[in-house]
Amino acid sequence: MAPRLGGPLTPDPAPDNLMLRAVLAANKSGPGVSLSRLQSEYKALTGEQIPHKQMGHASLDALLHSMPSVVCMERNRAGEMVCFASVSGETAHVAKLVARQRTSKKTGQPQMVNCQMRVKPAAPLILNGRPSLSSLPPALSLSSLSAYSGVAPELQQPLSFSPSLSPYPVFSSTIWDYNPSPGGNYNPQKVQGRIREMLNKYSNGFWVSKLPQLYKDLYKQDLPSEAIKDLEHWTHICTVRTVLLFPRPLTTPSSSPSPPASPSTLSPDLRQKLGELLVKYSNGLWAHALPKLYLDTYKTKLPKHILENLSLLSDFCTIEYPMLDNPKRAILYKRTREEENRNRRESVEERRAREEAGRRLSTQTVPPLLIPREEYPSVLVGEAANTNGVILRYIGEGYSQAQEALEDKMREFYCCQDNNTHTGDKKSGTPLASLTSGQLAAVRTEEDEEILRAQVTEVMDDKVKVYYVDHGFSEVISKAKVFELHEKFFNLPFQATKCQLAGLEPFCQEPAVLKKFESMASGKILLAEILERGQTPLVVLYDTSQDDDVNVNAACIKALQDKTLASPLQVNSAYMNVAVRSVCSDGTIYCQLPSRGLAKLTEILEKAEAYFHSQVTSEFLVSRPFCGKGCLARYKGKWSRVEITNLHGSRVLDILFIDLGVQASVEVIELREVPPPFLRDLIAIPPQVVKCCLADVTVSGVGSWTPDAVQWVRDAVLNSTDCSVKIAKLDETKLSVAHVYLFPDKNFQDPARSLNRQMAASDLFKHRGDHWLTGGTSTPPGTPPPPSSPTTIKLPLLLELPPAGHNMDIYVSVACHPGHFVVQPWRDMYKLVVLMEEMILYYNKTEEKPLKGEKNQIYAAKVENNWHRVLVKGVLTNGLVSVYELDYGKHELVSGTQLRPLIQEFRQLPFQGITAQLAGVKPRQWSEEASILFRNHVEKKPLVAQLEAVQEAHHPWERKLTVFLVDTSQEERDIWVHDIMAEFADELTKEV
Repeated sequence: MAPRLGGPLTPDPAPDNLMLRAVLAANKSGPGVSLSRLQSEYKALTGEQIPHKQMGHASLDALLHSMPSVVCMERNRAGEMVCFASVSGETAHVAKLVARQRTSKKTGQPQMVNCQMRVKPAAPLILNGRPSLSSLPPALSLSSLSAYSGVAPELQQPLSFSPSLSPYPVFSSTIWDYNPSPGGNYNPQKVQGRIREMLNKYSNGFWVSKLPQLYKDLYKQDLPSEAIKDLEHWTHICTVRTVLLFPRPLTTPSSSPSPPASPSTLSPDLRQKLGELLVKYSNGLWAHALPKLYLDTYKTKLPKHILENLSLLSDFCTIEYPMLDNPKRAILYKRTREEENRNRRESVEERRAREEAGRRLSTQTVPPLLIPREEYPSVLVGEAANTNGVILRYIGEGYSQAQEALEDKMREFYCCQDNNTHTGDKKSGTPLASLTSGQLAAVRTEEDEEILRAQVTEVMDDKVKVYYVDHGFSEVISKAKVFELHEKFFNLPFQATKCQLAGLEPFCQEPAVLKKFESMASGKILLAEILERGQTPLVVLYDTSQDDDVNVNAACIKALQDKTLASPLQVNSAYMNVAVRSVCSDGTIYCQLPSRGLAKLTEILEKAEAYFHSQVTSEFLVSRPFCGKGCLARYKGKWSRVEITNLHGSRVLDILFIDLGVQASVEVIELREVPPPFLRDLIAIPPQVVKCCLADVTVSGVGSWTPDAVQWVRDAVLNSTDCSVKIAKLDETKLSVAHVYLFPDKNFQDPARSLNRQMAASDLFKHRGDHWLTGGTSTPPGTPPPPSSPTTIKLPLLLELPPAGHNMDIYVSVACHPGHFVVQPWRDMYKLVVLMEEMILYYNKTEEKPLKGEKNQIYAAKVENNWHRVLVKGVLTNGLVSVYELDYGKHELVSGTQLRPLIQEFRQLPFQGITAQLAGVKPRQWSEEASILFRNHVEKKPLVAQLEAVQEAHHPWERKLTVFLVDTSQEERDIWVHDIMAEFADELTKEV
């Protein structure tokens, strides 16, 4: 739908080209999609139709004809118009890349490759670890942040995002794009000294993207490109977090109350133990979590005076205060000289290893392969002798595309040499007379189709074994096919590289793991989540071609499960002593059945409990969480197996108790690694819970369980261990659901006693007109009137704004047109991150009964995986509620069951979303073209706003600003958005 002027905020009317490609590529009935079906299939995938009229086309046919790079159209034999995905530059290059993929087993045979990458939506501000469910970066994307140049404003707290919430140190993309001309010999000590001087000058930090220009302005020299590459290793000079450089050590903000001087010092033993804890959490540890963590780890209490005087820790850790109004909410970072020395030593060793490898390969220098900047690059996966050394190649510009271009040039160069052998010039097309192991060469493949770069690994009588450095496999070929590699082909890094699969380290050579990896990943294009960017990156691989993303690492671990230890399930069999562990809001029930696996699991977990009590070490703290990782967490006081299902930054994550069917949100400090003595045995036991639904229980009407029905089942059987079930049917689909008759006791002989019969005879599934959600709308005759509106809750204070004429750093979260957009103040974004994490922890603890949503009232609402502060705008009779996100300015439809009271703790921070209109332009009915132009320039971007006027109102969400917007991302000039819009409006007027 197109945005309505002055109406509710709506999405960009332009169709999503990637989604359109996905519709065309995902058609299962045959090649192409008929024009008559395209609209319905696009809507099924995206929830919206292709808006051809809003795009200025009278018909869908006309719009598609205007997009030749996305779709091509042909008539089939029946005369019907059929749409096909066009072969774009990227897809064509991937197809050619696949055709060139060879393995030692199938030389020359292209492998089938999955190259359909799912679009990754941006979730507001919260970082999510799983690539498709909530996906990656915050709405304030790091790529956008890198474009925000200039010295950081002199804020009391210079960090816009809490550093503990970002899972990795992130560099501005401007750094890696910057490539100054060579300026003489590189002197690292000299550059380090100058950067230290700059940090002393800008004590609040500065934007990384501004570093080259600041350096040049101060020292009249270009910043050497080598220094940019080495910057992340200079931890003794600075810390790079998100996009800001900070001098180290950081000092307590001047506005925070200074802690009293300590009369005591830390003992060496206490200092060592605290250091061990902080090392485990490189992204920071909240100070308030220290006492419990210390007690669990070292079986003794943390001295009380530590939290009262955090300055005692300042000589070995950095202390930051993200909430200036609450100095007790501090974040601690480990900082030791030993760690810094080790980091520097490792970087030197890595550099020496690369140099040595270069000397072995050739006298020529081949640059090292840099890991892509994005957190989730696409990769072509090769074979693996073990999961600690998986061969892969990065897909995209500068990688596979650059390699393809190089090989095209090599083919032209060497073919040309062959055709000009009559000349007296040195002929690179002549086979090399002498070969030595380790030598780089150009090799003509056995099929005489390609010329590839290779390294000689073994010289035989008339044959030679070579390793294709860009493809990652070896081959034995004739010596006549090996040629000298011209120096012009040394510029591109070797494209075949290695990665390590996270979570599989102890089982890297297990045959079952390698077999599963071969079937799921080898020869396919997958998505790689990069957890650590070392010389051998630590990654999690995802296959995104299915309806649900498949975690390859987790699937490989599951290959080690012993199926004989699974819960026994046979149709028409009855089981007693069944424990009901979870009853979900949709009626799904998770049961534990007695089995050999459950008995063994209980025994091992009891041993693990005793083991934890006997150990005084921080070894088992989880310092690197990722989706699919298996570990332990407490459930009702006992350690249970869990799998991480989603990450909300680096502190808060979602887990699933795999033996209970219970989902929860916890802090990372609640998790523990599985002790090595029990790791193999615990992995071998399949999940000891069965997903069930009640047989012969049909839900009429809207087809969902009512809250009353869910609560009735919970009251009857939840956490009871004396239930019985009889298996009626087994659903063998990927969901693996058992249809059962559930009995609240051991008497399963009497069918009338089953919950199935009792529910069928009750009125629990009658929604009663959804009167519990009417919120003042019409109700059926005879229905008692709803209770009066609750007392208005105390609202947060109004957001403080600068005086008219002053500037403020903002982020545009939503943009409809110049007359209506929503901005967020930059300075408090990290506070909003902390708030939303706290809301996740609070509201995900228990599944409360839904409350009665009322129009114009404030609540907490769950939108996708995050909890937001919302204003209810309307209540629908189908159980849905229209809400307005008060911190982001977005309108959403959510189920009424996802509303909760907004408690006092979450009403302290002012609502962060402020409605605004653009100053400097005349109010008008903005056209669709103008709205799209404006949105492309400002939405989801950090900008500077010059405040023109404030229109106050009774409620915070009704306030409206009039502001000038300035894009300061360009080094040469500032871009005033109102000038762009005025110029566009003038052009339209001239055309008319």
